[in-house]
Amino acid sequence: MPDLDFSGKRVLVVGGSSGIGNGIAHAFLARGADVHVWGTRARAEDYDAADGSDLSGLHYRQVNVADIDSVESLSPDFESLDILVQCQGTVRYKREEFARPGWDAVMDVNINSVMATAMKFHPQLKRANGAMIIVSSVAGFGSTVGNPAYAASKHAAVGLTKTLGAAWATDGIRVNGIAPGLVDTKLTKVTTANPKRLEASLRSIPQGRMGTPGDMAGVAIFLASPLAAYVTGQTIIVDGGLTLR
Repeated sequence: MPDLDFSGKRVLVVGGSSGIGNGIAHAFLARGADVHVWGTRARAEDYDAADGSDLSGLHYRQVNVADIDSVESLSPDFESLDILVQCQGTVRYKREEFARPGWDAVMDVNINSVMATAMKFHPQLKRANGAMIIVSSVAGFGSTVGNPAYAASKHAAVGLTKTLGAAWATDGIRVNGIAPGLVDTKLTKVTTANPKRLEASLRSIPQGRMGTPGDMAGVAIFLASPLAAYVTGQTIIVDGGLTLR
């Protein structure tokens, strides 16, 4: 299908080293794109396939997006960029987010780095009439009692998607988002690796299953494609019906 062919397009997936981001990166790669990913480890070989990492065919670079100064001063490995996917994320459990170190750490990754990276690549996206996709969470539409920074950052990501969608539309850049529900990744092991918690979570999902990185990738491909040419500032909830209850 021509509308889903990304041959000749360059894609950067921040947080594309594992989980949802890795699934999105490979979906673009399979459709002909030149795909770059950023992660936190020194080398691509430092990632484990057991954690949902497959960096074959992808251009990998270590970038600590929580260090905003380094993002702003970074020299990209490429001159042009058509699609920017922001899939970086972290969470702190055991009430760490109720203290400043935990709060700051989560906010720096989940929202501050999103804006910094968006500003970094705005010129390239403008030249390309490109697209940016911000991956947030269904937590951006509700409460997460034990994780105030995670919830606040995801609410902020949804708001940023709307605001940049409006602000950058006149630059020819479409900004949209994806809000995943329960997907088995490193961040959700506290639930997915606990049989009782997982069983309870699945009961609350009408489709009766967890989402997969591939489920999220399908929506990302749509949002980046000409099929979504008139979609701007929207965050699509991809949760198997979880938030319907």
